[in-house]
Amino acid sequence: MKRIANLGNYTGNLHRKDFLLTWEKSYDELMFVLEVAEILREMRKQNISTRVFDSGIAVSIFRDNSTRTRFSFSSACNLLGCVVQDLDETKSQIAHGETVRETAQMISFLSEFIGIRDDMFLGEGNRYMRQVAASLDEGYENGVLPQRPALVNLQCDMDHPTQTMSDLLHLINHFGSVEALRGKRITMSWAHSPSYGKPLSVPQGIIALMTRFGMNVTLAYPEGYELIPEIVDLARDNASKSGGQFKIVNSMDEAMTDAEIVYPKSWAPYKIMEQRTELLRKGDSAALKDLEKQCLAENAKHIDWEYNESKMNLTKDKNALYMHCLPADISGVSCKNGEVSADVFEKYRLDTYQEAGYKPYIIASMLLTSRFENPARILSELVMKANPRILG
Repeated sequence: MKRIANLGNYTGNLHRKDFLLTWEKSYDELMFVLEVAEILREMRKQNISTRVFDSGIAVSIFRDNSTRTRFSFSSACNLLGCVVQDLDETKSQIAHGETVRETAQMISFLSEFIGIRDDMFLGEGNRYMRQVAASLDEGYENGVLPQRPALVNLQCDMDHPTQTMSDLLHLINHFGSVEALRGKRITMSWAHSPSYGKPLSVPQGIIALMTRFGMNVTLAYPEGYELIPEIVDLARDNASKSGGQFKIVNSMDEAMTDAEIVYPKSWAPYKIMEQRTELLRKGDSAALKDLEKQCLAENAKHIDWEYNESKMNLTKDKNALYMHCLPADISGVSCKNGEVSADVFEKYRLDTYQEAGYKPYIIASMLLTSRFENPARILSELVMKANPRILG
């Protein structure tokens, strides 16, 4: 109950606000989401039911493959008492020309939540989410929808807020407090992958979020593997305001030296993703194949950008916390030459599972704080009732 009472220390307004980008939320609003996630996690540990709905649908729209985020969204919605219905666009009327505006209305009559993952097209994913959001606003304001479903970004072309907020909660618990993160050195590094076209949203989300908490963030990549410039500028500005640091280097060894947290993760160059999006729009499959060949050839020049024992030995105490959104490209396991060596990944494998385990609670918190005006009162009532989640 003390932790619930402490929610009153944070200002901001998350009610009826979608969670699309972390940098659209204030520091206090981010902290509120983190705290509610921890409360929900503790309630489940204590076998206290967190169901706030007797019935209700949560709609998931995944335009890219997913394991962790898909199941985390389902778990979060179930935790709050809703059932999940996937929107399979191949089985809907979208193929017959149904507009985004119309689809959003049709799936929302009895829906409480909508989660969207759309990260394949640079400049499109976040825009699509905002189109859905605008349609939901119109339907609710004109009495078509009895309630306005809360919308959460399950990954777009710009940000992956449920992942990065989970990463942040993992760091808070690993180091003991949010204050302990101030001044910690975290390296977000490109790493080699035998594939191309991986979204930019995780590295962009990491540099944009961790710089808000006074961390010293290093972004590392080979020349040519830049991120969206505006988000890099945002990270630099965040660091200036929070008292942290932000720098970019083109050497993995330099980036790993004395790092306390490392996040080696492949992504496609910003300029390449721009070209890829344009070719996808045109449906130019021949040009897409040529682009893929060029990119894979370029990736192959940087096989040495693998996080391995020699890189790990450069970090602080030769034991920096390894992080990854998973699945990692593991050399000799999932591919010949990947992001991380098998021995180093195995050392931190369970840590990455714990990192992923925060995501259902983060998503549930985003949904709860958007749907209810006074989450502290709702949580207090649940704790007072103490209805067991599991009987017996």
